[in-house]
Amino acid sequence: MLGRTYENENCSAARALELVGERWSLLIIRNAVFAGMTRFSDFERRLGIAPNILAKRLDGFVADGLMERREGREYVLTEKGRELGTVIVALTEWGDRWAAPQGPPILYEHEGCGGPVHVRVCCEDCGLQPAAADVVAVYGPGSDPQRRPPRAPSRPRTA
Repeated sequence: MLGRTYENENCSAARALELVGERWSLLIIRNAVFAGMTRFSDFERRLGIAPNILAKRLDGFVADGLMERREGREYVLTEKGRELGTVIVALTEWGDRWAAPQGPPILYEHEGCGGPVHVRVCCEDCGLQPAAADVVAVYGPGSDPQRRPPRAPSRPRTA
């Protein structure tokens, strides 16, 4: 895992991975978001995870504000934790395309109407859904001008 000082990284993706980048983390969050799990024993049994590893992950989630600990050994997602559901849907869709030769083992549906749920990248200005190759990274307000490489990312020119 990445260090906590981020001396060489000023990157929100790197910071997010520090919270949930360990192999069990997103599986625990997945089961909390989509299976409604809250009990230590349910996570342990369903995932087959060692209790010491599970305890460490859950304690970390509480410390980082992804979960709140309730009576006994119950862990409830916060809004911050629930929002990771979108990340899990996106990762699952990628896995369905590239790592599921028999087809998707799980489909996500809107509970209200039963329609399929997908994650899409959409341009806020024009509404188009650009391909990944057409998305560029540019410096944002949280970037450090002193740490920028000599050549900054730029937007493609339009006609």
